[in-house]
Amino acid sequence: MRAQPEQQAPPVQRLRIRYAKRGRLRFTSHRDFSRAFERAIFRARLPMAYSSGFNPHPRISYAGASPTGAASEAEYVEIGLAEVVDPAAIQALLEEALPDGLDVLEVVESAGGSLADLLTGSHWLIDVAADPDACIAAVATFLATDAVLVERMTKKGLREFDCRSSVISLSAAAHGEGARLDMVLRHAVPAVRPDDVLSGLASVAGLAPSGSPLLTRLAQGPLDETTGEIGDPLTVRG
Repeated sequence: MRAQPEQQAPPVQRLRIRYAKRGRLRFTSHRDFSRAFERAIFRARLPMAYSSGFNPHPRISYAGASPTGAASEAEYVEIGLAEVVDPAAIQALLEEALPDGLDVLEVVESAGGSLADLLTGSHWLIDVAADPDACIAAVATFLATDAVLVERMTKKGLREFDCRSSVISLSAAAHGEGARLDMVLRHAVPAVRPDDVLSGLASVAGLAPSGSPLLTRLAQGPLDETTGEIGDPLTVRG
């Protein structure tokens, strides 16, 4: 009979980490980041806790990853440790081990519960090469429409869904040589992404910016449905 795998002890400490994707590193996919993060953990010699089974893995939980190509100031990951360590020390070690552009912003002890359950909304900025007045008019048309159907290719094939219902707030203003969209999105199933909203603006108002938009997530966390504000998931209990 095959020997049973050794059972690993549960983590004695869980830490939640907020990090940013900046500059050229915004093109890092979630898979690329997870590889870079696990290499950084190995180089920093963090006392990781491991899963049980025949192929133990470090206790790492990813949540709410942004799309490839989007910059972000609010990406989150949780790690389980086999020893109690000062979160500030972990932050310093990870900052040194990760490449510039993947920047650790905050490390705190977990308040319990599920980190993913706290990430119910996101605040985005979208910089587009388009006439500001045309963007303002397109936003007004979009917000006045009850449902805006868009299509996106998913793992299960081409899927049509309503992108309007997830938009909590949306505005446009002149920015640089183009325009900037300011948007708060509710996290839903299927997930509505900023590029889906751009597709919706094109569908209902014919908005067609030139070039590629610059997407930046400013915040991600618990959504207050009344005010439209995004809270800090590191300061609330799951």
